[in-house]
Amino acid sequence: MTGEAREPTAAPHETHPEHGPEDLCTAGTLLYTQALREGRVPDSEAAAAPCLTAYGLLQPRVGEPDWLEPVAPAVALHRMLDVSAQRIAEERRREARLSATFEPLMQVDGRRTAGGDAAAVRVLSGVPQINEAISEAMADATNELLCIQPNAHYGDQRGRQSQHLSLQRDQEMLDRGGRIRTLYQHTQRHLPLVRARYEQLRGDAEARSLDEVTDRLIVVDRRIAFIPANADRSLALEVRHPALIDYFVTTFERLWRLATPMHPQAAQHRSLNGVTSRQRTIASLLVEGHTDADIADRLGMNVRTARVHIAKLAATLGSESRAQLGYLIAESGILGQREVEQ
Repeated sequence: MTGEAREPTAAPHETHPEHGPEDLCTAGTLLYTQALREGRVPDSEAAAAPCLTAYGLLQPRVGEPDWLEPVAPAVALHRMLDVSAQRIAEERRREARLSATFEPLMQVDGRRTAGGDAAAVRVLSGVPQINEAISEAMADATNELLCIQPNAHYGDQRGRQSQHLSLQRDQEMLDRGGRIRTLYQHTQRHLPLVRARYEQLRGDAEARSLDEVTDRLIVVDRRIAFIPANADRSLALEVRHPALIDYFVTTFERLWRLATPMHPQAAQHRSLNGVTSRQRTIASLLVEGHTDADIADRLGMNVRTARVHIAKLAATLGSESRAQLGYLIAESGILGQREVEQ
C-alpha cells in the first residue's frame, strides 16, 4: 500500500504482486540486473515486472521503441530519496500547521465535549486507509486474530490484492507465535484462493465454515476490532471499546462452536434421513418465507444453485409443489433434527 517513488501509472500485471521499490520483486530484480549488464532489454519482457518502469528503473530507449534501457542505480536511488525527503518535509510542515491551529482551541473550556469513549470508535474511509489501519493493528499483534469472512468476490483484482496483503500480514503474526481462527461460509470451502491460502500459511491457523455467517469481522488480540460501515465496504469502523470487543468475541466463539472444521482437517457434512445440513438450513429459510434470491444471498451462492438445492430437498421429501414443500418440511421434523445436531 506504500511506495517511496511515484505510483504506478499502468495496470499491474495479473500475477505481479504489489510492492514498493524498497521491496523489489524477484522478477524485477532479475530483469533490472540483466538490463544493467546488457544495456537494454526488450519491452515485451518488462510486462512481467511493471514495477521497473513504474519506479523509474527502466525507461524507453531513444530511437528504439521496442527496447528499454536501465537508469543507473545511483540516479534512481537519488530520485527516490529526494521524493522521500520532500514527503517528510511536507509532513513536518503539516504538523506545524496542525499545532498552530489547535493550540488556541485547546485553551477553550472543554468540559462539555465528548468523553474519552469518543476515541473508542473511528471511521475509516477508503480501502487503502482500512488496510493501513488493519496492518498497523496487526504489526504488534502476538496473541490471536479472529476473522469472519462472508462470501466475497475473490476473483477480481481488488480481491486478489486484499488476499495478497492479508496473507503477508497473517504469516508475520504466525511467525511471532500468534494464532489465527477464521470463519467462512460453506460455499467458500473449495474456492481456489481460500484453499491456496491454507496451503501457504505456516503456523497455528484454523478455519471452519457455516452456511450463514455475520458480515465481515476482524478482532486483533481482543483489543481492536474492524467491521464494515456500509454495503460496499468502502467505509469501516475501528473499534477499541472493551464492551464492544467482548461482544464481538462472544459472538465469534458461539459461531465457532457451531461451525464445521475445514482446516487443518476438514470434516464431512453429515446427512440425516437423506437431508444434508445445507438443505436443512434452506428448509428453515423456506419456512420463514424467504424467496429463492434471499436464500441465495444469505448462503453466498447464486440463485440457480439455491434452486438446485431446493429441488433436491423437494425430491427427498416427495413434494410436488412449493406450497406442499413447506407443509412437508414441518411434518418431517428435519428442523428439529437440525437443532439436535447442533
